[in-house]
Amino acid sequence: MTRRQSLGLLAGTGLSAWAPVARAQGEAYPDRPLRIVVPYAPGATNDLVARIVATKLSEQLGQVSVVVENRSGAQAIVGSEAVARAKPDGYTLLMGASGPMVFNPATYDRLPYDTLRDFAPVSLLVSFPLVLVVSAASPIRSVQELVAYAREEPGRATYGSPAASFQLATELFAKKVGATFRYVAYRGTADAVNAAAAQEVTMCLGDSAGVVGAVQGGRVRALAVTSAARLATLPDVPTLAELGIQGSEVELFTGLLAPAGTPVPIVQKLQAALATIMRQPDTRQRMDMLALTSVGSTAEEFSALIAREIDLWRTVAREANIRMER
Repeated sequence: MTRRQSLGLLAGTGLSAWAPVARAQGEAYPDRPLRIVVPYAPGATNDLVARIVATKLSEQLGQVSVVVENRSGAQAIVGSEAVARAKPDGYTLLMGASGPMVFNPATYDRLPYDTLRDFAPVSLLVSFPLVLVVSAASPIRSVQELVAYAREEPGRATYGSPAASFQLATELFAKKVGATFRYVAYRGTADAVNAAAAQEVTMCLGDSAGVVGAVQGGRVRALAVTSAARLATLPDVPTLAELGIQGSEVELFTGLLAPAGTPVPIVQKLQAALATIMRQPDTRQRMDMLALTSVGSTAEEFSALIAREIDLWRTVAREANIRMER
């Protein structure tokens, strides 16, 4: 027998011996409370999703307690890093949004975590588009008029944005329509929407959950959505694709991730529970009320999405020369 054959036999024997242990871990899990870390402040969209999911996950896993812990700060880096460094035993999980998972890697030269290396994606939970809005008092009543204004007044056309995700999405839109908008930073979506409503900025692209209320309240006018299909909550607002702006589809996400190295049977058990949760009619209804789309993907689908999104937004960030510093 050659050395390579001997090593192969030993490796196979080791895997065979490990399989019952891995299965046992999955069967025994969980036997104590789980913790879902939300890298945002209480009351934010991701926090609301986490609390809905936590209650239902507790039921799916046999009434074990599932606690939501908010660890906000530094563009969601603080909470994300905490989970990346946690013990990979399935008891510390991350409610990971597009921001820390794909936009931070696209815009920061250095991060204390690597999305692809340090996390084990479990399931994509919800997705949501952005909504392009202007003030209800603005004379701009269509995307065509907005683009014409930006081309005529490149120094005066501005957009408000609270984070890299919205900034990059706006820069992608600007590139697709051949216009220039000047960036103005705000602390949160609500602040950016308020600025658009007050005509402090020409427009903003905000997440559907943070914008729909202002649209329905008559404070801002929605010109388009970035999803492939129209939003049920804004049925009269066209998609950018409908307006002939191809390649501008953007949907952000929130999903559950575990630290890398979490045993596969545990990831599979969590994924199966989350798939059930996200299909339940009352879950879908509650997500609809937040202007979110309930998904519940496989771990493999979620992993592939993250990798694709990082590649896309790295390209956009490089072309728009957008870099963040810590």
